[in-house]
Amino acid sequence: MIFVFHLLDKPDCAALRNAIRPAHKAYLAQVADRMAFAGPLLSDDGKTMIGSLLAIDFASREAAAQWQADEPFTRAGLYATSSLLPFVNLWPQKLGFPPAE
Repeated sequence: MIFVFHLLDKPDCAALRNAIRPAHKAYLAQVADRMAFAGPLLSDDGKTMIGSLLAIDFASREAAAQWQADEPFTRAGLYATSSLLPFVNLWPQKLGFPPAE
């Protein structure tokens, strides 16, 4: 089942996010074949990263929760809030989400 991770950073943690980001991206790469989508949440300026939104297929909620517990941003204490919810896409996707350039 696909699980959606909605993760919001603690205030004033841009330096921590930038320092840990390479490890975060490497960790995401390990589940790339099961990823529906992933990317940073942005502030209203459209540039400042303030969190993450991930949708990844896992065998169980427990597996998804364990993956999140081991995720580098989580381990570094970046997130102020997090939620983990099962997701079913019921809307036909026409265009997809091309990677940002």
